Amino acid sequence: MNKNIVIIGGGIAAVNAIKAIRELDQTSDIHLIQNENYYPYYRIRLTKSLFEPITIDKLMIQKQDWYEQNKVHLYLGREAVAIDTEKNKVSLDNGIELEYDQLLLANGASNAIPKIEGIEKSNVHSIRKLSDIATIRAHVADKHVILCIGGGIQNLEAAWAMCSQGKKVTIAEFQDRLMPRQLDAKASEILQNAVKSNHVQILLNTAITKITGTKEANGAVTKNGRLIECDMVIYSVGIRSNTALYENTPLEINRGVVVDHHMKTKLDNVYAAGDIAEIDGRVGGLWSIAMEQGKIAGYSIAGKEASYSGTVPVTNMNAFHLSIFSIGDIDENSSDHTLVEESPDDSTYQRIFIKNNRIVGAIIIGDPGNNMLIKKFVENKLPLPDIDFTKTTVEDLIQQIKSK
Repeated sequence: MNKNIVIIGGGIAAVNAIKAIRELDQTSDIHLIQNENYYPYYRIRLTKSLFEPITIDKLMIQKQDWYEQNKVHLYLGREAVAIDTEKNKVSLDNGIELEYDQLLLANGASNAIPKIEGIEKSNVHSIRKLSDIATIRAHVADKHVILCIGGGIQNLEAAWAMCSQGKKVTIAEFQDRLMPRQLDAKASEILQNAVKSNHVQILLNTAITKITGTKEANGAVTKNGRLIECDMVIYSVGIRSNTALYENTPLEINRGVVVDHHMKTKLDNVYAAGDIAEIDGRVGGLWSIAMEQGKIAGYSIAGKEASYSGTVPVTNMNAFHLSIFSIGDIDENSSDHTLVEESPDDSTYQRIFIKNNRIVGAIIIGDPGNNMLIKKFVENKLPLPDIDFTKTTVEDLIQQIKSK
């Protein structure tokens, strides 16, 4: 008997769930509710192409005919406004009610809004949707000084795009260095120097408490009273799962909607995946995690035994004339060995983290030629050749594993 499968949300978790379902079930009806007017697209490319010619066709995860081929009923530009878990119905903002046999929650997260006085001003922006890019483009031409609150990947890419347009940029970062979860101290220093060499000001250990101006921002104030000049603000300080729709349901909600390792909620026919899902007390917040969780949820919905066992974090960033790649566990205190090579001019830096004769993490700045090889060894937990790591260089190790 055909089932009705309803998916709330149109990101990578939803798309990967559909792929997994259709591997095993070609006949059930799939209904996808997307609250934007676009087919699911690569959100992670938004800041990478802030000022480049951009069309939804270039950003789409799957082409339009893919949805037709997979018999997916799309509800674009529609918002799910209520869920009845007793009657198994989802109500949309246009009055349509969709009955479901199984429901996947994949409506992601929103950018966290920092508790800063004046954050609501009209020229204060955060980048989460394609429409955010359009808004920034429409208002940036006469802006000269951009304040980026938060020094993570998204804001670094935004800062790079802005300074590439000749804007004066300041980055205010709460922590004591840039990208501490993805980079060690040396790699963070290399990044910081590259940012500064492009005439971007970096303020570390800095909390913004107020954005000044009337309707529009004309500056900001730090916790210690320092004044910062700016005429546009872009912030990126984390995410918050979009749980509001589920607050009056029997679903368990903490930071996100709580699921088990099959991506199932406490209700047998309701699943969650991606930035909305909380597993083992954590919300993933990464594209790669949403991809894997969507696949596991899809298999579970289709009746295949599948379990989420975690995803190796991967970071790729090209900005400030640097190619940066980080993967896995980069905590030297939990490694047995680390191999390090760096150039005197800081144009290249490689550090490999090894534990139990396996590569568990890596940081590569410079030539990305070996990134996929290292990724393969980390993700597949492949054993290394019998090597004396105290006498081995990074290049020696790369050559050895290439020959395996």
